[in-house]
Amino acid sequence: MQQAYKNLTAERAIDTMRILIAEDDAIIADGLSRSLRQGGYAVDWAPNGLEADNALATVAYDLLILDLGLPKLTGLEVLKRLRARNSAVPVLILTALDGTGDRVKGLDLGADDYMVKPFELAELEARVRALTRRSAGTTPTIQCGLLTYDQVGRTAQIQGQQLDLSAREVGLLEVLLSRMGRLVSKDQLVDHLCGWGEEVSHNAIEVYVHRLRKKLEPGGVKIATVRGLGYCLERPQTE
Repeated sequence: MQQAYKNLTAERAIDTMRILIAEDDAIIADGLSRSLRQGGYAVDWAPNGLEADNALATVAYDLLILDLGLPKLTGLEVLKRLRARNSAVPVLILTALDGTGDRVKGLDLGADDYMVKPFELAELEARVRALTRRSAGTTPTIQCGLLTYDQVGRTAQIQGQQLDLSAREVGLLEVLLSRMGRLVSKDQLVDHLCGWGEEVSHNAIEVYVHRLRKKLEPGGVKIATVRGLGYCLERPQTE
Protein backbone atom coordinates (compact mmCIF):
# COMPACT_ATOMS: atom_id res chain seq x y z
CA MET A 1 0.00 0.00 0.00
CA GLN A 2 1.39 3.37 -0.95
CA GLN A 3 1.98 5.88 1.82
CA ALA A 4 -0.83 8.38 2.29
CA TYR A 5 1.52 11.35 2.26
CA LYS A 6 2.23 10.79 -1.41
CA ASN A 7 1.88 14.07 -3.29
CA LEU A 8 -1.80 14.61 -4.09
CA THR A 9 -1.06 16.84 -7.10
CA ALA A 10 0.33 15.13 -10.16
CA GLU A 11 2.16 18.13 -11.50
CA ARG A 12 3.10 21.45 -9.96
CA ALA A 13 5.22 24.47 -10.76
CA ILE A 14 8.73 24.44 -9.36
CA ASP A 15 8.06 27.50 -7.19
CA THR A 16 4.73 26.25 -5.78
CA MET A 17 4.59 26.19 -1.98
CA ARG A 18 4.30 22.64 -0.67
CA ILE A 19 2.24 21.92 2.45
CA LEU A 20 1.92 18.78 4.56
CA ILE A 21 -1.37 18.24 6.38
CA ALA A 22 -0.97 15.86 9.33
CA GLU A 23 -4.60 15.14 10.27
CA ASP A 24 -6.32 11.84 11.10
CA ASP A 25 -9.83 13.08 10.23
CA ALA A 26 -10.16 12.32 6.51
CA ILE A 27 -13.10 14.71 6.03
CA ILE A 28 -11.22 17.66 7.50
CA ALA A 29 -8.05 16.72 5.61
CA ASP A 30 -9.96 16.52 2.33
CA GLY A 31 -11.62 19.89 2.90
CA LEU A 32 -8.32 21.55 3.74
CA SER A 33 -6.58 19.92 0.77
CA ARG A 34 -9.23 21.10 -1.70
CA SER A 35 -9.21 24.63 -0.33
CA LEU A 36 -5.41 24.95 -0.31
CA ARG A 37 -5.06 23.49 -3.81
CA GLN A 38 -7.52 26.10 -5.05
CA GLY A 39 -5.18 28.66 -3.51
CA GLY A 40 -2.31 27.35 -5.64
CA TYR A 41 -0.52 25.16 -3.07
CA ALA A 42 0.74 21.62 -3.55
CA VAL A 43 -0.65 19.46 -0.73
CA ASP A 44 0.37 16.14 0.84
CA TRP A 45 -1.59 14.33 3.56
CA ALA A 46 -0.40 12.14 6.44
CA PRO A 47 -3.20 10.45 8.45
CA ASN A 48 -1.02 9.58 11.45
CA GLY A 49 2.07 10.77 13.29
CA LEU A 50 4.45 8.12 11.98
CA GLU A 51 3.72 8.91 8.34
CA ALA A 52 3.96 12.63 9.07
CA ASP A 53 7.36 12.14 10.70
CA ASN A 54 8.59 10.05 7.75
CA ALA A 55 7.34 12.63 5.24
CA LEU A 56 9.00 15.50 7.10
CA ALA A 57 12.27 13.59 7.23
CA THR A 58 12.36 13.00 3.48
CA VAL A 59 10.54 15.93 1.82
CA ALA A 60 11.23 19.68 2.01
CA TYR A 61 7.97 21.37 2.99
CA ASP A 62 7.14 25.07 3.18
CA LEU A 63 4.51 24.57 5.90
CA LEU A 64 3.22 21.86 8.24
CA ILE A 65 -0.43 21.89 9.37
CA LEU A 66 -0.32 19.62 12.41
CA ASP A 67 -3.18 18.11 14.40
CA LEU A 68 -2.08 17.40 17.97
CA GLY A 69 -4.39 14.39 18.37
CA LEU A 70 -2.69 12.12 15.84
CA PRO A 71 -2.63 8.31 16.27
CA LYS A 72 0.56 6.22 16.38
CA LEU A 73 2.68 9.29 17.18
CA THR A 74 1.26 12.41 18.83
CA GLY A 75 1.44 15.79 17.16
CA LEU A 76 3.68 17.08 19.96
CA GLU A 77 6.13 14.23 19.36
CA VAL A 78 6.11 14.90 15.61
CA LEU A 79 6.90 18.55 16.33
CA LYS A 80 9.60 17.64 18.83
CA ARG A 81 11.33 15.34 16.30
CA LEU A 82 11.00 17.97 13.57
CA ARG A 83 12.76 20.64 15.61
CA ALA A 84 15.36 18.11 16.80
CA ARG A 85 16.39 17.79 13.13
CA ASN A 86 16.94 21.58 13.15
CA SER A 87 14.12 22.08 10.65
CA ALA A 88 12.78 25.62 10.52
CA VAL A 89 9.62 24.77 8.54
CA PRO A 90 6.69 26.84 9.88
CA VAL A 91 4.12 24.84 11.86
CA LEU A 92 0.43 25.63 12.30
CA ILE A 93 -1.17 23.53 15.05
CA LEU A 94 -4.78 22.31 14.80
CA THR A 95 -6.41 20.97 17.92
CA ALA A 96 -9.83 20.06 19.24
CA LEU A 97 -8.50 20.04 22.79
CA ASP A 98 -10.25 22.41 25.19
CA GLY A 99 -7.34 23.09 27.51
CA THR A 100 -4.48 25.44 26.77
CA GLY A 101 -1.78 23.10 28.08
CA ASP A 102 -1.10 21.26 24.82
CA ARG A 103 -1.21 24.45 22.77
CA VAL A 104 1.31 26.04 25.11
CA LYS A 105 3.52 22.94 24.87
CA GLY A 106 3.27 23.10 21.08
CA LEU A 107 4.31 26.74 20.97
CA ASP A 108 7.15 26.03 23.41
CA LEU A 109 8.34 23.20 21.14
CA GLY A 110 8.56 25.58 18.20
CA ALA A 111 5.11 25.85 16.61
CA ASP A 112 4.48 29.20 14.93
CA ASP A 113 0.69 29.47 15.30
CA TYR A 114 -2.36 27.47 16.34
CA MET A 115 -6.09 27.18 15.65
CA VAL A 116 -8.78 25.44 17.68
CA LYS A 117 -11.43 23.31 15.97
CA PRO A 118 -13.98 24.16 14.74
CA PHE A 119 -12.46 26.91 12.64
CA GLU A 120 -13.36 28.90 9.54
CA LEU A 121 -11.54 28.06 6.32
CA ALA A 122 -11.05 31.74 5.55
CA GLU A 123 -9.13 32.28 8.77
CA LEU A 124 -7.00 29.17 8.26
CA GLU A 125 -6.17 30.23 4.71
CA ALA A 126 -5.16 33.67 5.94
CA ARG A 127 -2.85 32.17 8.54
CA VAL A 128 -1.36 29.83 5.94
CA ARG A 129 -0.67 32.79 3.65
CA ALA A 130 0.92 34.72 6.50
CA LEU A 131 3.18 31.82 7.53
CA THR A 132 4.28 30.98 4.00
CA ARG A 133 4.96 34.65 3.23
CA ARG A 134 6.97 34.93 6.43
CA SER A 135 9.01 31.83 5.58
CA ALA A 136 9.66 33.24 2.12
CA GLY A 137 10.83 36.51 3.63
CA THR A 138 7.96 38.57 2.22
CA THR A 139 5.70 40.98 4.07
CA PRO A 140 2.55 39.58 5.72
CA THR A 141 0.53 42.69 4.77
CA ILE A 142 -1.70 43.37 1.77
CA GLN A 143 -2.20 46.87 0.38
CA CYS A 144 -5.28 47.99 -1.53
CA GLY A 145 -5.21 51.73 -2.07
CA LEU A 146 -5.43 53.36 1.37
CA LEU A 147 -6.32 50.03 2.99
CA THR A 148 -3.60 48.01 4.74
CA TYR A 149 -4.42 44.49 5.90
CA ASP A 150 -2.19 42.61 8.38
CA GLN A 151 -2.53 38.87 7.68
CA VAL A 152 -0.90 37.88 10.97
CA GLY A 153 -2.92 40.08 13.29
CA ARG A 154 -5.98 39.94 10.99
CA THR A 155 -6.50 43.69 11.33
CA ALA A 156 -7.34 46.32 8.71
CA GLN A 157 -6.40 49.99 8.70
CA ILE A 158 -7.20 52.96 6.50
CA GLN A 159 -4.60 55.69 6.78
CA GLY A 160 -3.52 54.41 10.18
CA GLN A 161 -7.05 54.14 11.58
CA GLN A 162 -7.99 50.58 12.53
CA LEU A 163 -11.36 49.38 11.23
CA ASP A 164 -13.86 47.75 13.58
CA LEU A 165 -14.65 44.54 11.71
CA SER A 166 -16.56 41.46 12.84
CA ALA A 167 -15.05 38.01 12.39
CA ARG A 168 -17.29 37.40 9.35
CA GLU A 169 -16.30 40.74 7.83
CA VAL A 170 -12.62 39.94 8.32
CA GLY A 171 -13.09 36.56 6.62
CA LEU A 172 -14.92 38.20 3.75
CA LEU A 173 -12.23 40.85 3.34
CA GLU A 174 -9.50 38.21 3.30
CA VAL A 175 -11.17 36.30 0.48
CA LEU A 176 -11.76 39.45 -1.59
CA LEU A 177 -8.20 40.69 -1.05
CA SER A 178 -6.73 37.33 -2.06
CA ARG A 179 -8.66 37.59 -5.34
CA MET A 180 -8.37 41.34 -5.85
CA GLY A 181 -9.62 42.38 -9.28
CA ARG A 182 -11.28 39.01 -9.86
CA LEU A 183 -14.86 37.83 -9.48
CA VAL A 184 -15.72 35.90 -6.31
CA SER A 185 -19.04 34.06 -6.43
CA LYS A 186 -21.47 33.88 -3.52
CA ASP A 187 -20.93 30.13 -3.37
CA GLN A 188 -17.17 30.66 -2.98
CA LEU A 189 -17.79 33.14 -0.17
CA VAL A 190 -20.15 30.69 1.53
CA ASP A 191 -17.50 27.95 1.32
CA HIS A 192 -14.82 30.20 2.83
CA LEU A 193 -16.96 31.69 5.58
CA CYS A 194 -18.45 28.41 6.77
CA GLY A 195 -16.87 26.81 9.78
CA TRP A 196 -17.05 23.05 10.26
CA GLY A 197 -20.71 22.18 10.85
CA GLU A 198 -21.89 25.75 10.26
CA GLU A 199 -23.88 27.26 7.40
CA VAL A 200 -23.94 30.73 5.85
CA SER A 201 -26.78 31.68 3.51
CA HIS A 202 -26.58 33.83 0.37
CA ASN A 203 -28.73 36.42 2.12
CA ALA A 204 -26.25 36.57 4.98
CA ILE A 205 -23.43 37.09 2.47
CA GLU A 206 -25.29 40.10 1.06
CA VAL A 207 -25.59 41.56 4.57
CA TYR A 208 -21.88 41.05 5.32
CA VAL A 209 -20.88 42.62 2.00
CA HIS A 210 -23.14 45.61 2.64
CA ARG A 211 -21.63 46.18 6.09
CA LEU A 212 -18.05 45.74 4.89
CA ARG A 213 -18.62 48.01 1.90
CA LYS A 214 -19.80 50.85 4.16
CA LYS A 215 -16.66 50.53 6.29
CA LEU A 216 -14.28 50.47 3.30
CA GLU A 217 -15.82 53.20 1.16
CA PRO A 218 -14.41 56.15 3.20
CA GLY A 219 -10.96 54.93 2.13
CA GLY A 220 -11.92 54.69 -1.53
CA VAL A 221 -11.90 50.87 -1.46
CA LYS A 222 -14.77 49.57 -3.59
CA ILE A 223 -16.54 46.21 -3.65
CA ALA A 224 -18.37 45.91 -6.97
CA THR A 225 -21.49 43.77 -7.30
CA VAL A 226 -21.65 41.65 -10.44
CA ARG A 227 -25.38 41.01 -10.53
CA GLY A 228 -26.30 37.35 -10.44
CA LEU A 229 -22.65 36.28 -10.22
CA GLY A 230 -20.92 37.65 -7.13
CA TYR A 231 -18.52 40.39 -6.04
CA CYS A 232 -15.17 41.89 -6.97
CA LEU A 233 -12.80 44.00 -4.89
CA GLU A 234 -11.67 46.61 -7.41
CA ARG A 235 -7.99 47.31 -7.85
CA PRO A 236 -7.05 50.92 -7.12
CA GLN A 237 -6.53 53.06 -10.22
CA THR A 238 -2.95 53.77 -9.19
CA GLU A 239 -1.94 50.09 -9.16
